[in-house]
Amino acid sequence: MKIAVVGATGLVGTKMIQILEERNFPITEFIPVASEKSIGKEVSFKGKKYNVVGLQTAIDSRPEIALFSAGGSTSIEWAPKFAEAGITVIDNSSAWRMDVTKKLIVPEINANELTETDKIIANPNCSTIQMVVALNPLHKKYKIKRIVVSTYQSVTGTGVKAVEQLMNERKGIKGEMAYAYTIDLNVIPQIDAFTDNGYTKEEMKMVNETKKIMGDNTIRVTATTVRVPVMGGHSESVNVEFENEFELEEIRNILQASSGVTLIDDIKNFKYPMPMLAHDKDDVFVGRLRRDETQDKTLNMWIVSDNLRKGAATNAVQIAEYLVEKKLV
Repeated sequence: MKIAVVGATGLVGTKMIQILEERNFPITEFIPVASEKSIGKEVSFKGKKYNVVGLQTAIDSRPEIALFSAGGSTSIEWAPKFAEAGITVIDNSSAWRMDVTKKLIVPEINANELTETDKIIANPNCSTIQMVVALNPLHKKYKIKRIVVSTYQSVTGTGVKAVEQLMNERKGIKGEMAYAYTIDLNVIPQIDAFTDNGYTKEEMKMVNETKKIMGDNTIRVTATTVRVPVMGGHSESVNVEFENEFELEEIRNILQASSGVTLIDDIKNFKYPMPMLAHDKDDVFVGRLRRDETQDKTLNMWIVSDNLRKGAATNAVQIAEYLVEKKLV
């Protein structure tokens, strides 16, 4: 099994390589790929050094799977070229997510939609992934009518430049800015560009991707996405209205039995999910479960996950594992 990682020197690409190692993915040949300026750099995989190659060289090597995390413009230009060469692309950018001809996959929910003919597979937005992993098992039981979500998103979601900005500000060093404003001791209520309706692209991703992944266009979603000076993962305050009545204990039992979910909901002992607990873990952590006392059949919950892992790299690797397991590549 030849595997290429496109964007191998970036934050998510580096995490993809780490997770391929950790999960002992069956690789016979590893191909790190990046932009022209990174060609020739060395990348480590399983204790061995590999030179980064360009995109055309990677295609010529004919890997079975290419994990892409190199931005939307690279994906739009190069993913079809890889696909034409018979290579299955799992793409982490937003380029293909809402393309009606492409599958948008969270393995715990809809991996069974994949077939051998899917050569470009979209990896969802990080904040969407963690929310739907927690909500989908509840949707099956109670049917979701409406979701109101506010996010508290780590600077790692922006990339290396944002992490450097935060660290520089902590040290009082002037440096390159990833954001228009200071992020240390601040929150920025804008992630991505604003659209004509006043929402940001990130907020609209959560609206549209949730419906596509869960296969239900009747679910109403409204989102506010916020950048916070945090490193370990993204957090979300979620208010979800169901069509059917629920018992809190049954909600807890469903979540505890759900793949990829860890319930931390012990307020007597002040235990609840936090980014520092989710950091470098693959599960989606859920807590602060309580009824919305202003409205029937409505639940409040708090959802936290490592955005570089389950929100990006781990989800992509899990898709690749499913393809291999089902002999779809």
